[in-house]
Amino acid sequence: MSALSGFANIGKVPELRKRLLFTLGVLAVYRIGVFVTIPGVDRNVMQAVLSKQGAGLMGLFNMFSGGALGNLSIFALGIMPYVSASIILQLLTMVFKPLDELRKEGEQGQRKINQYTRYGTIALSLAQSFGIAMGLEAMNNGDLSDTARVGDVVTHAGWGFRLMSMVTLTTGTAFIMWLGEQITERGIGNGISLIIFAGIVTDIPSGIFRYFETNKGNIQPLNLAAVAFIVLATVATIVFFERGQRRIPIYYARRTVGRRVYGGQTAHLPLRVNTAGTIPPIFASSLLMFPATLANFRIPGMSQLQAALQRGDWLFNTFYVTLIIFFCYFYTAVTFQAVDVADNLKKQQAFIPSIRQGKQTADYIDHVLTRITLGGALYVAVVCVLPSIVGQTLRVPFQWGGTSIMIVVGVALDTVNQIEAHLITRNYEGLTGGGGRTTRVRGRREA
Repeated sequence: MSALSGFANIGKVPELRKRLLFTLGVLAVYRIGVFVTIPGVDRNVMQAVLSKQGAGLMGLFNMFSGGALGNLSIFALGIMPYVSASIILQLLTMVFKPLDELRKEGEQGQRKINQYTRYGTIALSLAQSFGIAMGLEAMNNGDLSDTARVGDVVTHAGWGFRLMSMVTLTTGTAFIMWLGEQITERGIGNGISLIIFAGIVTDIPSGIFRYFETNKGNIQPLNLAAVAFIVLATVATIVFFERGQRRIPIYYARRTVGRRVYGGQTAHLPLRVNTAGTIPPIFASSLLMFPATLANFRIPGMSQLQAALQRGDWLFNTFYVTLIIFFCYFYTAVTFQAVDVADNLKKQQAFIPSIRQGKQTADYIDHVLTRITLGGALYVAVVCVLPSIVGQTLRVPFQWGGTSIMIVVGVALDTVNQIEAHLITRNYEGLTGGGGRTTRVRGRREA
């Protein structure tokens, strides 16, 4: 009943209602653009190609683009160039001192980094769109495998088609990037994550229909029941870990100002088990798709690497798990600075019991965060890989996999938390009741 009353309260907050309607409107515009085909191609031939290669990286790319690649849409590149540009900028921030100093300048520096990210997105979009145009023409020339040779995708190959594809696809990616920023600024939730979320969710009904259509008369109820159980268990695990926190007790020193006494209060510093959220699987998937783009440029060795990294293969899963763990630590280190937190606590005359202020506090917070991030990284890796492996073992085409489930559930939780924050600030009960409960991870010290 609390959730239903929470949804009913949404309509009582004009600003929240306006933000939700704006978000839904922008997502509707994005979905309409998915069905606008670029000039000079045959989408029916491309869909036939994907139906035969749907389990590979091309199918994964099509899933993240919300089916735009299968439709050869103006949004075929999706938001992945923006994700790749973000990865590059954040890596450079760790090794390039001017960028690191720019990041420390606060909001103004972040705006400058975002501007560089947009420039990088355009550059990567131009390169990837040219690679896609070359790959589509290769299908015409029969350079791909025989299973992909189902017809001519490009009606009029040549430099005119390549330049048109570069302009169209780059413009589409820039437009998606702008839509995501508009959602973040004027809507609810993270715009880029919501666009990926919308692409995955809208493909689920068609995927279920394709499965029943393909396996008509040969459906295994027990296998389907097992997959349904795995999906529910995966969702429950994601919700548990995403709400999990390690709370470090914080004490404020008592001080007297005039006749008033301040401080003497206790609080806690919440450290999330998975501080990086859904970013690591998105970054890892983006990097694993990159060899396919390089292969279209005829770069030596890229075709062999693309063939070796078949989605679901042990080599693919090994690289995938390694990248996920790396990005969990990397993104946590970028977004959470223990030194800054320790300095803020010192300025507020707050301290952790038995820990000296300053460097020891920063080291202690970093030590705790490193330990719980290990558990969070292993959880993300298992959730992203295990459901796909089980689906292949049961011979059920589990094309969304744990990555898609985690993105969908993670983005949904973040969006609900933002809606709940709007409701609570206006004295309404949240969607989940109780002001957004979290799972508490017990540590050595308790408040």
